Amino acid sequence: MLRGRAFHPESTLSTRRLEAYTDGVFAIAATLLVLDLTGRTFGKVTSDAQLWVALAGLASPAFTFVLSFALLSLMWVTHVSQFEYIARIDAVGVWINNVRLLFVVLVPFTSTLLTDYSDQVAGRMLLPVNFFLVISCSWLQWSWAARRREVTMPGLSADDARRWARGALSAVLISAAVVALSPLIGSIAFFLFALDGPLTKLLGGGAMTHMEPAAEQDE
Repeated sequence: MLRGRAFHPESTLSTRRLEAYTDGVFAIAATLLVLDLTGRTFGKVTSDAQLWVALAGLASPAFTFVLSFALLSLMWVTHVSQFEYIARIDAVGVWINNVRLLFVVLVPFTSTLLTDYSDQVAGRMLLPVNFFLVISCSWLQWSWAARRREVTMPGLSADDARRWARGALSAVLISAAVVALSPLIGSIAFFLFALDGPLTKLLGGGAMTHMEPAAEQDE
């Protein structure tokens, strides 16, 4: 009887389809962000001066669009980096990823709320909370994979797995701080993510040792 990938020992699956699905969801969510700009109307514009004034009125939604797109892109980069090491994944890991994608597809909605209701505490907080949940799921997915690293990440040492997890915790801590500060300073709190690089290095405590990428291990 043929034994496909579903019968792999330890009940794990290849990550290829999960990676493709995740890439697609991130791409769609990032594309939908622009609808908040294209869905707005300028009213009756009869001169260049009026058009420039109308375009200036898009400053707030344009800023939110760029900010949300940049953060989504950074989270996608984190996803790509993780799956350079995760060779296989189990059912729990798949569903952690699905929950993360649930929060990813909500980003266009919470971005619109930030633009339209920035004078309300809930309007300022929901996008930061949204990103905090996405980032927390990314960290949780790596932590879960690291617990089963002999199967999910063959070749990665326990020290490297812990070092990567500590480094990934940087974004969780920063996003929690953004949530806490957003009621007070709004979108300015997102600039705390500029500290992610130095904090990641501080928490990670060193570079990863060399190992074959997951794609090579599957061959």
